[in-house]
Amino acid sequence: MATDNKAAEEERTGWRALDSSVYVKIAIIALLLGWFFRQEIDNVVYRWATDPSWSHGFLIPLFSLYFLSQHTRDIVTLKPKANYLGLVLLVGCFVFYALDVVQFGIAYFQPLTLIAAIGATVLFLGGWRLVQYTWLPIIYLVFAVKLPDRLYKGLTIPMRIFAAKTASALLSVVHGLEATAGGVVINVTYNGKLMDPPLDVAEACSGMRLLMAFLALGVAMAYLHYRPVWQRLVLLASTIPIAILCNIVRVTVTGFIYVLGDPKYAQGIYHDMLGMGMLPLAFGLYGALAWFMSNLFVDEAQIQPNIIVRRRN
Repeated sequence: MATDNKAAEEERTGWRALDSSVYVKIAIIALLLGWFFRQEIDNVVYRWATDPSWSHGFLIPLFSLYFLSQHTRDIVTLKPKANYLGLVLLVGCFVFYALDVVQFGIAYFQPLTLIAAIGATVLFLGGWRLVQYTWLPIIYLVFAVKLPDRLYKGLTIPMRIFAAKTASALLSVVHGLEATAGGVVINVTYNGKLMDPPLDVAEACSGMRLLMAFLALGVAMAYLHYRPVWQRLVLLASTIPIAILCNIVRVTVTGFIYVLGDPKYAQGIYHDMLGMGMLPLAFGLYGALAWFMSNLFVDEAQIQPNIIVRRRN
């Protein structure tokens, strides 16, 4: 009986509680937006499929849907109230997109306009109360959009130089091994012999790939795990130094393999496998930080006072 009541309650507050006409409206709106922004959707998906640095983009919409499911009860029981500011913003998105394609030509803004159009549609149909439950899933889609090439390269070059300098210092600790960094290139001398070719910290080793993916996952984990706001902010901010640290480990280990092992294991599929191995390390460091902060302070409400009752003889 209890199981039947629970199932009935879930059905009343789950997505199945929505009328079929609601799903028809959602499908029509999705088709219209998809048709208008079809070129941008094709470009974004193609980037996910062909660029390893943005292959995590396939996971971003799934995370957004999961975030949305966390407020199923609130959304289903919500009484939507149209807000015509959303309609104005939606028309503005269409106009801006057309101007950007024809006149401005700023490619980065075009997929962002699609995300803004989704937000404007939600505001128009459901009002600010619906936006309250959907703003994060919508904004989270930004992580699936490739950064402009100029900005991306501007960020990767300093990270490559920093990784080269740090890895050179760590490599030089080994007796008989001397490493010097010249920009993004590491010149290695081992037992008096200059190794040729030198190590090149390529764009794939800049750490941006790990940083973008880990930053997106860091936001998801900080949101899903209930904890004080300051802890969520610390966890979110920690994704950047953790990603940089893991990339330094990757470059340094690659250097040791190149010098002390077999150079073939420092390139190709072995190099890519080493990069994948940094994800468990990053999550391990992230989990250790989360555990430390969870145990740093003890909630007084959880402390059970020890009361000693003495019986009088």
